[in-house]
Amino acid sequence: MIIDRFHIVQLVGRALGNARISLMKKMNDCHCSEYKILKAHWRLFHKDSADLEAARSVYLRGVNEYMTQQNALDLIVKNHPQFEKVYDAYQDVFNALKEKNRERLIDVLENYRRSGQNMDTAISTLKKNMTAVLNSVEYDFSNGPVEGINRRIKSLKRSCFGFRNLDNFRKRIALIRS
Repeated sequence: MIIDRFHIVQLVGRALGNARISLMKKMNDCHCSEYKILKAHWRLFHKDSADLEAARSVYLRGVNEYMTQQNALDLIVKNHPQFEKVYDAYQDVFNALKEKNRERLIDVLENYRRSGQNMDTAISTLKKNMTAVLNSVEYDFSNGPVEGINRRIKSLKRSCFGFRNLDNFRKRIALIRS
C-alpha cells in the first residue's frame, strides 16, 4: 500500500496553512508588516526553503517595501516560535519526500514534538500509516495519471452537457485517452 507523495505534502501543507491563518487571527493589528506578509505572501511558506531568494531584494506588495524572500520569512518565523515548529515540520517532511530519504522521514515523524497546532494531527496521521508513507518514498508509483484521466472525463461531461447514448460517451473517453 502506498500513499501518494502529493497527498502527503497536501496534508502537511493544509496544516501549515491553518497554522498561518490562526496566527493571523491572533494578531490585533492588521496593518503591521507581519500580518501583510502572512496574508499576501502565503506562497513563501509553502516554497522550498532552498529556493527562497536570500540575496536579491524584491518589492513585496501589501508590505510596500523591498526585502528578500528569506527576510520576509525570517520576520515571521523568528517572532512566532509556535509557527516556526509547524513551518520546520512542513519543510522537513517536504524535503524528505523530495530527496526520497526514508531515514530522514522516519526521523522527522518520530522526533516531532506536539505543539498544539493542526500539524500534530497531520503528523499523527502519517505515523499511523507509517508503512504506506515509507512505501511512497521507496517506490515511484503515483496515482497522478489516473487522477488526470478522471479530470479529463469530468471536463468532457461538463462540456457536453450529457450524452443520450452511453456508447458514444465511452467512445469519446477512449478518444481522450488515446
